[in-house]
Amino acid sequence: MVENMKIGIVVSEFNFDITMMMLERAKEHATFLGANVEKVVNVPGVFDMPLAVKKLLEKKGIDGVVTLGAVIEGETEHDEIVIQHAARKITDLALEYSKPVSLGITGPGMSRLQAEERIERAKNAVESVVKMHRRMKEL
Repeated sequence: MVENMKIGIVVSEFNFDITMMMLERAKEHATFLGANVEKVVNVPGVFDMPLAVKKLLEKKGIDGVVTLGAVIEGETEHDEIVIQHAARKITDLALEYSKPVSLGITGPGMSRLQAEERIERAKNAVESVVKMHRRMKEL
């Protein structure tokens, strides 16, 4: 358990029915792990996450950020482009600010049914940030 760890969560509004359930699981798991959710930022879509992640990482009171989203396959390869660019920038921001940022975004190439089956993975995203925060403090 990590005492007094403060996290932010950035969640996509696209596929709202799925991402809001992910958000609830994430908040519950953060409480279970002893982390405080200080701020939740809703963004239109996964592609829009990096700016919100950056703003949270700039805050001294935020120790790490959880990202939550569901990128469902469409008729084009748009889902692959969205996740690739968001994931790359999210990783860059974690390195730039030396704070953990998890990739709690499911997809690409995923159906709506698969997205629903992966809602619980939001807990993994929280756990990743908590574990990385603890391990970075040990270095």
